[in-house]
Amino acid sequence: MPATSASIRRARALLGTFVEIDVTDAHGCDAEGAVEAAFSAVADVHRLMSFHDADSDVSRLNLEASGCAVKVHPWTFAVLKTALDMAHRSDGAFDIGVAGAPPQAGTSTLAAIELLADDHVRFGHPTVKIDLGGIAKGFAVDRALEALRMRGVRSAMVNAGGDLAAFGPDVRVVHIRDPQFPDRLLCQIEVSNEALASSARRFDPFRSADTTDTAVLEPATRRPAHGVYGATVRAPTCMVADALTKVVMIAGERAAAPLAHFKASAMLIATNGDIQTTSNWQGVLQHAA
Repeated sequence: MPATSASIRRARALLGTFVEIDVTDAHGCDAEGAVEAAFSAVADVHRLMSFHDADSDVSRLNLEASGCAVKVHPWTFAVLKTALDMAHRSDGAFDIGVAGAPPQAGTSTLAAIELLADDHVRFGHPTVKIDLGGIAKGFAVDRALEALRMRGVRSAMVNAGGDLAAFGPDVRVVHIRDPQFPDRLLCQIEVSNEALASSARRFDPFRSADTTDTAVLEPATRRPAHGVYGATVRAPTCMVADALTKVVMIAGERAAAPLAHFKASAMLIATNGDIQTTSNWQGVLQHAA
């Protein structure tokens, strides 16, 4: 009979980062087996949606979909569907087509990607190249949580490089770094039965104490977004939270409509250092010491 454990914490290198799974209530179930199933789900998302893996759905679409309809895994199709909806509701601020050439006047990635029956996808223009890096990591976190729930885990958190989600009665305290001075903590946020994701300027503590441009690109120019230093989004799912951080980084206060549609709230750090939150931001923003 598999060994059971009340709690367990494991980490593994996946999705270009470290994925940590913290189970705090696994009474009566095989905790090790549940965690392995969760890591397997994350690995499946990586295999399907990697931009660099030649055998991934994303690579096959980028290579073949402008010439014919390509069948993809249902998970990939679901992420594409949400990505296109996010693009529509954000007026193009969220754009999975930033891997390709800049759009010509009068065209858009949204119009060039066709979702067809039976999980088939076709691109309407040969210059279209997609990258799901701005949404797939959050989707992987959601699939990991689903795997844990299905195996009887009652309380857990999955954290993939800052994109995280938790379920169960436990309240988790998450520390948010200051995007201007990432060696300092900006605040701490309580998370319970929801997802949280952040985007900011890049920071490599092994190379420099300074930040560099964000990896979030403006769709129209393919240049790093510059209107916001950092953004944190709370949402019902990590896929939505992950994608919406890019919308807030690009659109700033103009992201209010898509945030409201997806029942999400946000905190952003403006370029003058001001911290702004949406009116539905849950809980008190506790500044770290």
